[in-house]
Amino acid sequence: MITQKMKYALKALLVLADEAASAAPAALTIEAVAKRSGTPKRFLEHILLDLRNAGLISSTRGRSGGYVLIKPPAEVSISELLRLIDGPIAPLPCLSRRAYQRCEDCVDEDSCRIRKVFADIFWSYLLLIESLSLADMLRSDAVAGQVLGVQS
Repeated sequence: MITQKMKYALKALLVLADEAASAAPAALTIEAVAKRSGTPKRFLEHILLDLRNAGLISSTRGRSGGYVLIKPPAEVSISELLRLIDGPIAPLPCLSRRAYQRCEDCVDEDSCRIRKVFADIFWSYLLLIESLSLADMLRSDAVAGQVLGVQS
């Protein structure tokens, strides 16, 4: 399950991506992003800072300042965003690529039944989530069709 913070990050990025694709794109103030995304401003400040530090958006100060998406939506990986905002996405620490830890109570990973079951599920999930980008979310009907195996 993704956190509320991740949902807010996605909403903010979608607002910034929509603005970037508009006829006259402009930097959006934090107030504008909050209003358009339905995200509380107090949460958005920390999220936008994380996104800026990750090189996904930029910010400028002043009268015409605000936030701008600087990476093309197709280059904003949903799995990388999940890791940035929520941390490791593996259901077990022994399945994580970036935060691997052997389970404290594990005698042998190769024969662990729990690991095997969750590994199969996780790898299927990982293949899908790593193939998605912010651009796919902008075309959400296409993503839903891909996930459900139907044409939109």
